[in-house]
Parts: sequence; C-alpha cells; structure tokens
Amino acid sequence: MTSIARKILKEHLVEGELRTGKEIGIKIDHTLTQDATGTMAYLQFEAMKLNKVRTELSVSFIDHNTLQTDFKNADDHRYLASVAAKYGIKFSKPGNGICHQVFLERFARPGKTLIGSDSHTPTAGGMGVLAIGAGGLDVAVAMGGGPFYLKTPKILGIKLSGSLPDFVSAKDVILELLRRLDVKGGVGTILEYFGSGVKNLTVPERATISNMGAETGATTSIFPSDEMTRKFLESEGRGEQWIGIEYGSDAGFDEIIEIDLSRLEPLIARPHSPGRVVPVSEIEGLKADQVAIGSCTNSSLKDMMTVAAFLKGRKIHEEIEMGIAAGSRQVLLELSKTSALTDIISSGARLLETACGPCIGMGFAPRSNAVSVRTFNRNFYGRSGTLNANIYLASPETAVATALFGKITDPRKMGCHPKITLPEKLIIDDSMIIEPSNDPDSVTIIRGPNIAPLPEFSPLPEDITNLTVLLKVEDNVTTDDIMPAGAEVLPYRSNLPKISEFVFNQIDPSFTYRAIENKKRGFGTIIGGSNYGQGSSREHAALAPMFLGIKVVITKSFARIHRDNLINFGILPLTFSSESDYDTIKQADELELKGILKILSKDGRSITVHDKTQGITFEVIHDLSDRERAIVIAGGKLNFTRNSLI
Repeated sequence: MTSIARKILKEHLVEGELRTGKEIGIKIDHTLTQDATGTMAYLQFEAMKLNKVRTELSVSFIDHNTLQTDFKNADDHRYLASVAAKYGIKFSKPGNGICHQVFLERFARPGKTLIGSDSHTPTAGGMGVLAIGAGGLDVAVAMGGGPFYLKTPKILGIKLSGSLPDFVSAKDVILELLRRLDVKGGVGTILEYFGSGVKNLTVPERATISNMGAETGATTSIFPSDEMTRKFLESEGRGEQWIGIEYGSDAGFDEIIEIDLSRLEPLIARPHSPGRVVPVSEIEGLKADQVAIGSCTNSSLKDMMTVAAFLKGRKIHEEIEMGIAAGSRQVLLELSKTSALTDIISSGARLLETACGPCIGMGFAPRSNAVSVRTFNRNFYGRSGTLNANIYLASPETAVATALFGKITDPRKMGCHPKITLPEKLIIDDSMIIEPSNDPDSVTIIRGPNIAPLPEFSPLPEDITNLTVLLKVEDNVTTDDIMPAGAEVLPYRSNLPKISEFVFNQIDPSFTYRAIENKKRGFGTIIGGSNYGQGSSREHAALAPMFLGIKVVITKSFARIHRDNLINFGILPLTFSSESDYDTIKQADELELKGILKILSKDGRSITVHDKTQGITFEVIHDLSDRERAIVIAGGKLNFTRNSLI
C-alpha cells in the first residue's frame, strides 16, 4: 500500500503530478486561522471581493492575542467575529481554547486536507488529517476556493515499535526525532508514522508528536486512522465521522527511521533551539526558577490528568513559579469534574488561561537570567519575553518533577507512575463556537482604529538597482528573530506600519530606521545563512520587510513557509550558487541585478549579482515554478489572484 500522505495528496490533486520536488496544487477541505495571523488573512480575503468562503469548513480562533491591556486586541476580536459572521466562518471565542487543541477535539476528520495560518497546524495529523501550516495569504486564497501549492515532499516513514515505558511520553518521541534530524532535517518531507508501536499511542499523544514535527522543518506529520482514532471521535460525540486509514508498508516510503518506543528515556531540549536535545539525566540537577505546562503541544486532557496525578498531595518547590494552562475549555471542564483541578491548584501552581499565553510570549515571562522548563514546542531566543532567560523544552512528567524538586529532575525519581484513565464520553459544549449569520447581508464588518488598510504591492521592476545589504545574518534565523512575538508586538498584527517598527529588533534595533531611510532611494536586501526563516508561519515576517522596501533576500537556504511567504509578497528569494560567496558580502554593500524581469519572464535560473561596493560579481539561483515567477513579477499573490476567483 502507498503511504497515507500520498493517498490523500492524490485524492485532492488538482494541478501537477506527484513527483518529488515538483510543484502541485491540492484542493483544501478545511482552514483555520488564529487571531495573531487571522486579522491580516481576513483583510486579504476581503480584498478578493467574495461573498462567502468556498471551503467545506473554515474556523476562526481567538487564542494568541488574549491579553487585553487596551482596546487593540479586543477590537481585533470584534473584527474577526464580524468577518466570520458575514463570510460563513465558525468563530471560536476567546477562552474556548487553543486552535489546534479545539480543532482536534471538535473538527478534525481523517482523510481531509487542512491548512492553517499557524505553523503547528500539523497537530491534526494525529488524526489522519493532511494538515499543513501556511501563510495567511495562502489560507485566504484557499478560503476563496483556490488550490494550495507546494512542492511534492518526500515521505519519510517513522517506524514505531514497542510501547512507551513509565515516565516517558509522546514529547520524548518527538524530541528523539529532533535529536536525530535537528531543526532542518525534515525540510521537504512529510513525516508519516507507521509500525506496531502506533497502536499503543492515543490520539492526544499522536497529536503531540505531529505538532512538534514542525520543528524539524517538515511539511507536515501524519498518523493512520485506526481504532484509537475511532475511540477518540466517539468520546467527542463524532463517531460517525470516523473512517479507517491503514498505514503503509515499508515499500511506500522514500526513507525510514526506526524508533523503539520501549528504549526511549526522558529527553530535554536546551536553549535556544528545539534541536539541542539531550537526555534529562545529562543535565539533571540544574537549578530551575520557573515551570510552564501547556501550549498546543502538551495541553490535552491526558497531559493535564497526568500532571494533576503527580501533583496530588504535593506542593511545588518554594523557589519555583509554576503556571499550568489547559488547552481547551473542554479539558478544563473535564478537570473540574474530578479532584484533578483541585490537585493542581492545591499544589501552589498558577492556573493560566486556556490560550497560547507564555508560549507566544503573552504573559508569564520568566525573571532575568532564569531557567524555565516548559512543555512547549519552541525555545527560540527571546520568545519567552525575557531575552536573557534560558528555556528548556521537556515532557509534562519532566516539568512536574522539576517543579517538585526545584531543579531539572529525571521524572523516574517521582515514585510510582499513576494510572491515567480517560472518560469514554467527554463533555460536549460548543456554546463558545459561534455559527455564521443566516443573514450575512445584514452583518457590518467592524473595524477598530488599530486596523490599517493593506498597502499597494508594486510589480517587479526591469532592473533592481540601488539594492543595499541592510543586514547579514547567520544560519537558522527564525521568524521570531525577523518579527518578534510577545505582548508588545502582537497587538499590531492588523497595523502594518506600526508592526514594521519591530522588524529584526532583537538582532539590530537600528534596522527599521535604516530600512526606512534606504527606501527613499532604492530597495533593500537581507543576506542569510541556511534554513533562513525557520519557525512560525507568521507572514508578517515577510510582509513587514516588504513594507520597509526589502525586494530581495539572498541566503544559503530557506525554510519552506517563509520562502513561500516572501513570494506571496513579491520578495524574490534567491540562494547562493556558491555558498562561499556568503562570506564575501558585507553589510552595507550596494548590489545590482540587471535584467531581472527578463530573466524571470523566461526560464533562466541563474542570475548575476554585481556588488558595486567591492567591484565583484557572483551568481545566485532561484527555484521558482512558473506560477511563482508570475507571482513575484506581479508584485505578490494578492495582485496575481485578485480577480481570478471572482
């Protein structure tokens, strides 16, 4: 049997052919957005002048910008609610939970395609959904009925055997894979799980693994739909939506990695990368200051029940500050049915809102120079809100052990592992999911003063002259480096001029000023190392640089979503023909690309760049498809598609 991913891709194929590396277009069944990226996505959807979404299901979630320190976030929430009501979109209110957890509980269906304006959309792959993170503009186009384009990935089979030992959890499975692949080993691949060990993992455990597969750079991750999947859907009152999808055989994969679950041990990722994974035992004893449990990776009912069981009758260490956030209102309601919620509160832990919260830098920032152990998926520099904090990523078991002992501790030292039994039927209360209006013509879109109109997108000029190197960065620059998250920045997601003030702020606080001054006389470029733009799907990391006059980015290699976002906003992504040229170029060099429009209009791949400052030339290449070339020439995807879907 072929792989699950190839089967779903084939069933949804509308353009191209399934050959590795070749561009394809697939039909999208479902979309999701969250408020940090959704405001811009819906502004883009409105610009298409359609009267309704054309997907089977689209859901708008409020889970990122929930700190309402003034009117900005609250106004954006009101805008999103009115857009959802008018255009046929379900609306999950603030407090209902994290988009990926709620989508898994209430909407995910095996065999469907899903794209979301969040890089952790692959969480739904734990239920046999082909779920892919994308930029907001790609999601807007999909909501309009357009295909989603991607290069056909390789299928990397992850063969699981055995069962997880006590005190080892699903988080340790994906940390083990990150230990092997690091943060770019999955680029251009789909991680597909199969083997006898799969049946020993629940859907929430599979979702944890699928969620954090994004940190390898993979396009997505996917599990089969089996009896575990059926039981989960039945517990959610959606048993009729189950379909079986058997996993493929060894012959159906381009490569195979084998993991014996029974041989795994507790693992932890050191600062400041999810790929810096070591056994907990290797750094055990390091004094900790803070523990945070939650995020879309580890906030399921199973995770919370496990945490509560370990905390029962215990107090967290007096020098530890601990925050716990359930992933959804449903999880919180289930905890309140038993003593689990009391056990958590009685331990001395702080109960945080059912939202992304500290994972995206929205509250619960650690103190200066703190060691914070978190069950999250990313520990990028500065992401916690405290630049000099050291963030470690671990399982709920390791996090609880750390909270109890006051230092990073192997959870196997906590005694007997409690038996966790999940209810066969869960509380179903969808009252915080608002259906779209039955009379959309009567709905008025409500825009607060913080929502700025979209800028004009200028077509590609014949020549790119006066191209200044505004910044040169090293390998693995993240979208958090380009466009920081956090409570100060996120409220401006619908205000492009304001949010552009924060571009590269953590690397070079003078960047925005220099870019604005440079824009008066020409274009700017960024020189990057390998895996440039890893991490979040936030299109603002491309949109804001475009606003500041960036027209070209030249790197050793790009992360998938960020590359696509650059193209979507008319920024030309180029890679060095010889990586040694990266070492030669200096910040402030003046570059020139002659005849660029003519080269892209034909089928040329190589482009000569003249470094006027140093008096040298070097070659760069592009890997744009015909469609992508047309998008860049038009000045971006919105220009390219504005009238094609009407």
